[in-house]
Amino acid sequence: MGPGSAKADYSSDEEVTWSNPASSGVSPEEQPLPAPEGEEAPASVQKVQQAGESVKSVIAENSDFRLQPKVQEDPHASENKQKNVSGRQSGVREKAKLWEFPSHHDMTSSHTSCAGRQKPRQHHKCEEVSPQSGDRQNNSSEGQQQDSSSRGSNPYADKVDCLRATWLSGKTRPMAYRRTQLEALGRFLEENRCEILKAVHADLRRPAFEGDVPEFSMVMNEVNNALNCLHSWMADEYVHTNLATKLDSAFVRKDPYGVVLIISPYNYPFHLTLIPLVGAIAAGNCAIVKPSELSKCSEKLMAEVLPTYLDRDTFAVVTGGSEETTRLLENKFDYIFFTGSATVGKIVMSAAAKQLTPVTMELGSQNPCYVDSCCDFQNAANRIVWTKFVNAGQSCLTVNYVICTAATQDKLIPCLRHAIHCFYGSNPQKSPDFGRMINDKHFQRVRALLDCGRVAIGGETDESDRYIAPTVLADVKEWEPVLQEEIFGPILPIFIVSGLEEAIHYINCKERPLLAYAYSFNHETVNRVLDCTSSGVFCGNDGIMNMTLVSLPFGGVGYSGFGKYHGKFSFDTFTNQRGCLIRCMGFEALNYARYPPYTENKLRLLKFGTDVRRWNYCTLM
Repeated sequence: MGPGSAKADYSSDEEVTWSNPASSGVSPEEQPLPAPEGEEAPASVQKVQQAGESVKSVIAENSDFRLQPKVQEDPHASENKQKNVSGRQSGVREKAKLWEFPSHHDMTSSHTSCAGRQKPRQHHKCEEVSPQSGDRQNNSSEGQQQDSSSRGSNPYADKVDCLRATWLSGKTRPMAYRRTQLEALGRFLEENRCEILKAVHADLRRPAFEGDVPEFSMVMNEVNNALNCLHSWMADEYVHTNLATKLDSAFVRKDPYGVVLIISPYNYPFHLTLIPLVGAIAAGNCAIVKPSELSKCSEKLMAEVLPTYLDRDTFAVVTGGSEETTRLLENKFDYIFFTGSATVGKIVMSAAAKQLTPVTMELGSQNPCYVDSCCDFQNAANRIVWTKFVNAGQSCLTVNYVICTAATQDKLIPCLRHAIHCFYGSNPQKSPDFGRMINDKHFQRVRALLDCGRVAIGGETDESDRYIAPTVLADVKEWEPVLQEEIFGPILPIFIVSGLEEAIHYINCKERPLLAYAYSFNHETVNRVLDCTSSGVFCGNDGIMNMTLVSLPFGGVGYSGFGKYHGKFSFDTFTNQRGCLIRCMGFEALNYARYPPYTENKLRLLKFGTDVRRWNYCTLM
């Protein structure tokens, strides 16, 4: 036979392999299973052919197949055998058959799980990430074939499917399991505190003080708060019933969404990754976290160490850049939590819209800070300088610009200079308490903003060290670039207005910020800024300290994002508020008012039992 013909490989009397060489030019679907014409197959092959008719429809679903009826494997010929790599979906579907959620009583009982720190495994099914994840099933419609082909080439499809199968099994729903994973996350923080601080310092030259508070302490606060309150968070919330449902049970069940994706930025890598993860775990979800590739040391620590503490069937860490994130977003998630810039946020939202996936967007903005003429300027300057220059200004919480009158600017600048000197010395570059820009690209971007306005304080740079001095720009014009974008660096511009009303008008003319600040001795002035502006968060006479309260929600509004988290708000974000009504099967006579044939009397009865009426308030004289 010629090289382009199919051939029968009789490697043994008990096992026969039909192979279709790639050089034949014939697709696997078109290649016939019987022996080639002119060649008689042995009896064993004929028996296989007869048995194969009964499973012909199953075999035909595979896009690439080899018929291997195995009776007893020959150890000497095993290296010549090809394994069928299709059927990955069938394994997931078998797991999905476990869609039998435990009862609500079981959710509060103990549950066997992967407790504490788990030993690293050499190989795990949820860790398999291959550029080609195996042959997919052929579907009758062309659209289904295209979807199967795209998923089959997605390197993260196996990981997502594995986590979804785990969630469908109900494993993450019991309270005991959620507690186990939250405690394991707490142990990760406690046992790797030094490594976390070293990683953050290596990425951003951030001092240990600035690393410990946001990356360790605040995250541990969230873990402890979730453990303290998980029982009450998970409990069904019973609601008021009307007259027609007085004998029934109406409540809100707190259901997890399913498989969620958390994408975080580089500036606070552990804080902005793990605090959303606390909410996802507490709510009973499976989660994939994608830390930023720019903070390389932090990303490596999370990818290598965090999976050894959490259940690998339930949680995973994905690394890589924009290309890997794009491929990851091609998969179907039940919720996406994104923290980053508005530009990237639009890309994430576009990918989520294709799957109709709900999202939370925590985006940056131009946070205004109004300084009144009636305030303690040195106290205000101390708090503004700390808020602005912590982490070298690379924070979505920082003051983006100060807005005040010209007279206030003249009084404020000397106080800002004094605060900078007290905090960082005469040469901030030598201070161990001042950070650096994350990379050369962001250094160049921020340094270009120094051409705006007039440099009143600082302005020095060192490209080799990615150092930009704490800088204050005075007399900045509205149209200059420094007031048109989020700075995300150690530059503080001051914009001049005539008074409070013009300041409020200017703030409202821009996109709504993530945070708004106001400093004044006069509480009416602070409340005026609060009442007449819109922002995700507001802080009067200080900055950032609102982040220490797990009882306050955090999140943007409008262009600065949407959705809230921290404390119970994180739990609510990753929870489907499921409205439930359970009625008894008896008392059918009470339902006759809603059944045909309809009459005026039935309508009156039904409305009497379901209408909501205004309350009558009684005023005591």
